[in-house]
Amino acid sequence: MLLLLLGIIVLHVAVLVLLFVSTIVSQWIVGNGHATDLWQNCSTSSSGNVHHCFSSSPNEWLQSVQATMILSVIFSVLSLFLFFCQLFTLTKGGRFYITGVFQILAGLCVMSAAAIYTVRHPEWHLNSDYSYGFAYILAWVAFPLALLSGVIYVILRKRE
Repeated sequence: MLLLLLGIIVLHVAVLVLLFVSTIVSQWIVGNGHATDLWQNCSTSSSGNVHHCFSSSPNEWLQSVQATMILSVIFSVLSLFLFFCQLFTLTKGGRFYITGVFQILAGLCVMSAAAIYTVRHPEWHLNSDYSYGFAYILAWVAFPLALLSGVIYVILRKRE
């Protein structure tokens, strides 16, 4: 049982790290000496040094992506906190429903953010010189892992 709990915690922390990195790092779209993320657009030199960074556009779709990514991080952190609280206060045989629900919400938020970004980002549709960066891919990887850990939490029963 201890090994199972350790595995669940490691999976949850891995999801949390993926969510933090994909929200913070400036690599959602890369190409032509530019790197774009949720917060800023940066131009880089051929050696990789950053020259100028400007705030991202105030588009409503980008603000919704920012909000849902932040919500996914908040839900995942809250889920981990609730897991530890329930681990010590839940009665024997109880299920971790609240923890699972918040983790599933985190997964759905990151999926919504990545889907909105995929559909609405103008550089991707207008210019084929741009490609998705690793932070965008990490967001999509965090989605199924968050859902998986949420389902595991819902199924999991507390034992003595």
